[in-house]
Amino acid sequence: MSNKEAFFKQIEEGYKTKGEFLNLGAGMLGEETITNAFVKLPLKTINRHGLIAGATGTGKTKTLQVFAENLSEAGVPVLLMDVKGDLSGLAQASPGHKKIDERHEKIGFGFEAKAFPIEILTISEQDGTRMRATVSEFGPTLLSRILDLSDTQSGIVSVLFKYCDDNKLPLLDLKDFKKILQYSTNEGRDEIEAEYGRISTSSTGSILRKIVEIEQQGGDLFFGERSFEVRDLQRVDNNGKGIISVLRLTDIQGKPKLFSTFMLQLLAEIYETFPEQGDSGRPELVIFIDEAHLIFKEASKALLEQIESIVKLIRSKGVGIYFCTQNPKDIPSDVLSQLGMKIQHALRAFTANDRKAIKLAAQNYPDSEFYDTATVLTQLGIGEALVSCLNEKGIPTPLVRTMLRAPMSRMDVLSKKEIKDVINSSYIYDKYNEEIDRESAYEILNKKIVKVNAQEKADERKKRAKKQKTTRSRKSTKMNPILKVLTSATFIRGVFQILRRIK
Repeated sequence: MSNKEAFFKQIEEGYKTKGEFLNLGAGMLGEETITNAFVKLPLKTINRHGLIAGATGTGKTKTLQVFAENLSEAGVPVLLMDVKGDLSGLAQASPGHKKIDERHEKIGFGFEAKAFPIEILTISEQDGTRMRATVSEFGPTLLSRILDLSDTQSGIVSVLFKYCDDNKLPLLDLKDFKKILQYSTNEGRDEIEAEYGRISTSSTGSILRKIVEIEQQGGDLFFGERSFEVRDLQRVDNNGKGIISVLRLTDIQGKPKLFSTFMLQLLAEIYETFPEQGDSGRPELVIFIDEAHLIFKEASKALLEQIESIVKLIRSKGVGIYFCTQNPKDIPSDVLSQLGMKIQHALRAFTANDRKAIKLAAQNYPDSEFYDTATVLTQLGIGEALVSCLNEKGIPTPLVRTMLRAPMSRMDVLSKKEIKDVINSSYIYDKYNEEIDRESAYEILNKKIVKVNAQEKADERKKRAKKQKTTRSRKSTKMNPILKVLTSATFIRGVFQILRRIK
């Protein structure tokens, strides 16, 4: 058996699947694409999470696009974190190209241009269906971890949440939480301390500064009503295609705290809401996080632990999470160990540190009798990648250099008019973009403070009036000194003595 035949057989056996699958492309031996040596990803194991990595310009975002298209076509809903803003083109069919046809001829099947149903979402000032969550939905534990609070400060947050629950004070947005922080150390200090214990002014000041930091990154747009229902990420269109929700994040790169806050809350909400899935044979939702290093940038140890925990548990809900980044080292090792599928595009070796990073990256992949992984990582062309996933039995497949299929949709952004058309055709835009500002902790506490202040002023007026009345009473009963002398017994006796002498 020739080397080429042995390679083809390994691909055929290693990527054999009985159930539904996604076809990524064809295997390559050296520079040659082996036609019909298809690299198939079993739909059954997509919820085992994955990594799409590679240097800038090597095609990893287009791989993400291909992945999302194939999932949508299989009826699986997708959520894309579009940090660079170049994934909205999924809504329009590819114009096609001669080079695309040549690529697919090498792979072994023809190219078909298609458009896919998308929903444009936003957590910032950009246009789209707005995603929000209330402070109450975060809860004291998650909010404390996001803010990187000390144990003492976290305890205060828990006390304030309890006070608000007991007194029916809804915590909806950041101004609600800021208000209860201020109230707890001013007007409401005695009331809260009598029931729940002492609250340190210095601790509430520190918490308030952390809240302001989130607020300055745009958190005031994210916290509030109406809360986004994660079930709306699971929709399919009338043709049975999974809807691809594209979350536009082009203005979020300089706001890592907000991005981490949003992602952690979203994953926690999905985990709490989705039922246990068991072995269903297909995922319920697949989430792709482009520029994934932003999640872990400046993340506290507590926040990282929370993300790692959710990544480990959420696959039981039928949810797959795929991180897209430049280098596997951008992902914490505990998270990286949970990623069953890896698609590695080229890495560039310009410095000694780059070469060390490539050797380290190569160790994340299975050994192969057909490749020197570290060498191939620097030789991959645009639209080529090393691929390894889990087969239907959960066993890692052979590592294979893959010529990836081209996206069926447009490999470019939508125009402003096209984006507007997508938004106008949304079934959920009106539901989530309605402005709601119902009475919550901020308004209720302000009324309470006004009432207390008014009562204090009234009590003060009564006190002054009473004091003035007492003073006047004392003055009226106090004998004039001259009158006191004139009416004294000594003075009267003296007068009588003078009168007798006159007589």
